Amino acid sequence: MTKLIVICGATATGKSGLALDLATRLNSIILSADSRQVYREFNIGTAKPTEAEQKLVPHYLIDICDPTNTMTVADYQEQAQALIAHPPHPPHPPLLFVGGTGLYIRSITQGMKIPRVAPHKELRSQLESLGQRQLYAMLQQVDLIAAQKIHPNDLVRTLRALEVFYVTGCPISEQQGENPPNYQILQIGLDCDSAHLTQRITQRTQKMITDGLVTEVEYLCKKYGTDLPLLNTLGYQEIKQYLAGDISLNEAKELTVLHTRQFAKRQRTWFRAYPQIEWFDTENPNLLEEVWYCIHKFIYNS
Repeated sequence: MTKLIVICGATATGKSGLALDLATRLNSIILSADSRQVYREFNIGTAKPTEAEQKLVPHYLIDICDPTNTMTVADYQEQAQALIAHPPHPPHPPLLFVGGTGLYIRSITQGMKIPRVAPHKELRSQLESLGQRQLYAMLQQVDLIAAQKIHPNDLVRTLRALEVFYVTGCPISEQQGENPPNYQILQIGLDCDSAHLTQRITQRTQKMITDGLVTEVEYLCKKYGTDLPLLNTLGYQEIKQYLAGDISLNEAKELTVLHTRQFAKRQRTWFRAYPQIEWFDTENPNLLEEVWYCIHKFIYNS
């Protein structure tokens, strides 16, 4: 039976490095759970595995979508579940599922049921013009269960719930739920104290700039235009401001560190809500061996 080992946690906690070490020992493959690494050409700013790392260990679920398209959670879940059900290199040891996108991980570990409704720009535009207060009132009329779970000021989720209802004629609350997988899962989380995490984020941000992040953003802006939504995400937006002459490179770096810290805080809150995750300190010098012992027990005693 398939066994899945999840390596999760906030950004810059060392998930990728640990996963490479474990995959090498296990002779396994890595399935990425990162919502930006799925997009082609967005490499440095997403901390995508290098060519050398991908040659060392096969990586999947990266570079599977053009930047001008949208990879929905449902799309991702479908591809990930297919790879887990039919691994590319059978016979196979436990698969490593690695990343910091909590929704991607939850879609697999808990088997989220996700309505297969593609974004409808025209419908969303029409709805959005009505204003959040009226939209939320509409949602209360057509799907009270969903409205009770959505904050009255949450425009994104309100729009999505109404979109699903008007496209399918069925409330989103009736199309959601979970269908947990029948294979065994070990979830390992990496974390460290705030001071160490800030230091790691600062070092990684500097490395991205040294590795050519500015050149990458400049190229992407010229190819796709500065309005591309992905260019408004963490790391890219700040460098885009620098290229526009609005801020200095040092200010762009400082803003990237600040915004990354804020993002990491939200990630930590998300993952801490799941008691099934076994946590390890990424600063522990014996981290690899302690995680390896945990995995060994999972493989042979479960």
